[in-house]
Amino acid sequence: MPKLVLVPVFLFLLMRFKKQLTREQALQKLKHFCGYQERCHSEVKEKAYSLGLRKTDVEELLSILIQDNYLSEERFAVAFARGKFRMNEWGRVKIESELKKKKISNYCIGKAMKQIHENDYLQLLKKLAEKKFASLKNEQYLLRKKKITDYLLQKGFEWELVKKETEA
Repeated sequence: MPKLVLVPVFLFLLMRFKKQLTREQALQKLKHFCGYQERCHSEVKEKAYSLGLRKTDVEELLSILIQDNYLSEERFAVAFARGKFRMNEWGRVKIESELKKKKISNYCIGKAMKQIHENDYLQLLKKLAEKKFASLKNEQYLLRKKKITDYLLQKGFEWELVKKETEA
């Protein structure tokens, strides 16, 4: 039984004394992290802290990444909104909520929401409603309507649009 206790203690000590990264090494790792895909500030901060950096170093490295154009909150917000709309078929409410969770500014969220064209948005809403309707063909009318409404709201579409779509 003591062996089981010693292994986690040994791992803790090993992690505690692991080789500390220099600022340049950390900067290179963060550049690679940001270059792989668009990242928000909070993701990069979390990664920097996981590399064992101090708060002052993290803030300096973030400003360097922003100056070198590796990190852009606006670019991230636009890419995130476009991707979630096209690939995951999310509505504006859900996209906006997720961006707020990632601590994105209201200005950038507004810019991102403008990238979703109204015609595409309404077509997606209609497509999802029809698809869900077809999958529920054995249900009663009111139950089917409720399930479609719940599904579209869960996907992040606005109540007024969902209501209009389910009434049609």
